[in-house]
Amino acid sequence: MENSERLWAPWRLEYVTGAEAALVPPEPDAWLDEADRGCFLCRAGSEFGKSSDADRQQLVVARDERVLVMLNRYPYNNGHLLVAPRRHAAELANLVPEEHLACMEWLARLTQVFRALIRPDGFNIGLNLGRAAGAGLPGHLHWHLVPRWSGDTNFMSSLAGTRVIPQSLEAMWELLSEALRKS
Repeated sequence: MENSERLWAPWRLEYVTGAEAALVPPEPDAWLDEADRGCFLCRAGSEFGKSSDADRQQLVVARDERVLVMLNRYPYNNGHLLVAPRRHAAELANLVPEEHLACMEWLARLTQVFRALIRPDGFNIGLNLGRAAGAGLPGHLHWHLVPRWSGDTNFMSSLAGTRVIPQSLEAMWELLSEALRKS
């Protein structure tokens, strides 16, 4: 072990120890109509005061009238985002055309912002409908946008079942939030 290298990932401690459950999420000033108060996407998509640090705490990088964009707290890769309608909807058929279009427009915009910002070689964009399909939150529809680089699957994921994320969530939040404010 003397010659082995160490991979430090202090931001994962909350997940490993279960301390994340002890974190108290910020309370919205106003919940959206039809919001599920047990849904982290509904909470993040609700209204918070201008001086609130809620977006940073919840990793929200953008929201508009119809769409919420936030970093995935347990990313598959650097910059892994969730793009969701702000309204609690479980199925594609539950979206009104304006919500569906707004989500697609955000996905297109975000790929362009990422191309300029962190220069990925490609993207995975996916939607899991139902627990059997891998949805961790089956009640609130959301797309995953995952930047990819040639060679980002390496021996760590193949042999150790571990992904190496080279940037902290906080640093990515700062970078992406600033880029979206400017674009």
